[in-house]
Amino acid sequence: MAARGWWPVAAIAAARPGGGGPGRGSGSGPASEPAPGPVPEPAAPATAALYVHWPYCRKRCSYCNFNKYVVPAVDEAAVRACLVRETRTLLRLSQVQSITSVFFGGGTPSLASPRTIAAVLEAVAGAAHLPDGAEVTLEANPSSAGTPRLAGFRAAGVNRLSIGVQLTLERGTVLAAQVWGGALPTPPQDLLADMYQAACATLVATGFRHYEVSNFARKGALSTHNLSYWRAEQYIGVGPGAHGRFVPWGEGGHSREARVQTLEPDAWMREVRSRGHGTRRRMVLSPLEQLEEVLALGLRTDEGVTQERWGRFSPHLSLEAVFGAPGEAKDLQQQGWLVLDGSGLRCTGEGLGLLDSLLPDLLCQLQHRWALPAAPAHPAQGPAPGCGSGAPRRSPTGDRAGGEAAGLTGVVSGGSGE
Repeated sequence: MAARGWWPVAAIAAARPGGGGPGRGSGSGPASEPAPGPVPEPAAPATAALYVHWPYCRKRCSYCNFNKYVVPAVDEAAVRACLVRETRTLLRLSQVQSITSVFFGGGTPSLASPRTIAAVLEAVAGAAHLPDGAEVTLEANPSSAGTPRLAGFRAAGVNRLSIGVQLTLERGTVLAAQVWGGALPTPPQDLLADMYQAACATLVATGFRHYEVSNFARKGALSTHNLSYWRAEQYIGVGPGAHGRFVPWGEGGHSREARVQTLEPDAWMREVRSRGHGTRRRMVLSPLEQLEEVLALGLRTDEGVTQERWGRFSPHLSLEAVFGAPGEAKDLQQQGWLVLDGSGLRCTGEGLGLLDSLLPDLLCQLQHRWALPAAPAHPAQGPAPGCGSGAPRRSPTGDRAGGEAAGLTGVVSGGSGE
């Protein structure tokens, strides 16, 4: 998984009752949404994950919609200098004390030299604490990562490789156009769902933990970096098109922001040279928008949304107050697809495969409950107005959960099966 190409808040907001975008510009948002702005965080969070984007590839793969460029030659020294400078700048702005994990994604970051990887890691260690043994992942294409090069990456500090498996058709790709245009066949949805369930059963039977919709691990080798996304922790995005979620304490900020770096590498480098970073878009996230992300991302995992994590983002509105009252969530619990207990809110094994159908109604229930002025003494019976989309349908992987239906397409890179 990589922080590169997902902007969920705007799409979720557009689906809210009342329509409108995220309400930061011309969009007015739903009239019932609370007026108060974001709740200031009490102190600078001590940790964050770091994503670093290398945007270059040797060729354009038909299935990939990531931010990538094929150029005759790469001025690696220039790119390296900008990656190092932006890393230092954004770490200073975030004021985090420790980086929990580093993920080099792309593009094809195994095309970068070990010297570039080492330079970025040295910049991290110089600006914040990078613990010994912290997870440092490099996405690698076997054709560009022979044994000597891999040894160089390991010496630079890389201790984990991500070799991707594409799970879904992505909009804007040649492959998607070929499939949707009828030039290439695609299996029926029920067959895809059967294949997914068979793969899950086989992996679990051989000792793999199905810890996220499209991720499996054994012997405790869960991806620390990916979990930081799904647990709604802070992360900083460095490089062309990278995304981040952090509080810019160094700029006087007190609330979490969604940030996107400039997409095109040459333009990004000009901005980094000019002002230290290439942040092109930034948006303060409202408390509701943060909770929507906590819900949509947390439910992708087998641990779900824990009571502790929900309480950090919503100290005055509990999981029980939102999802324990009669309504869609209660119905899903009674049907065996959802569990709400002292640990938190999570999908059952069967529910995880239906998440793309369950999530829109859960988001709708959250939005409706958030809009109420105070908790009613006797919660209303039945679904919230505008919620309820019928019986859940089967999904080939559950990977559209929070995807097309809720506007979270691209949360998972499709390339991080453990």
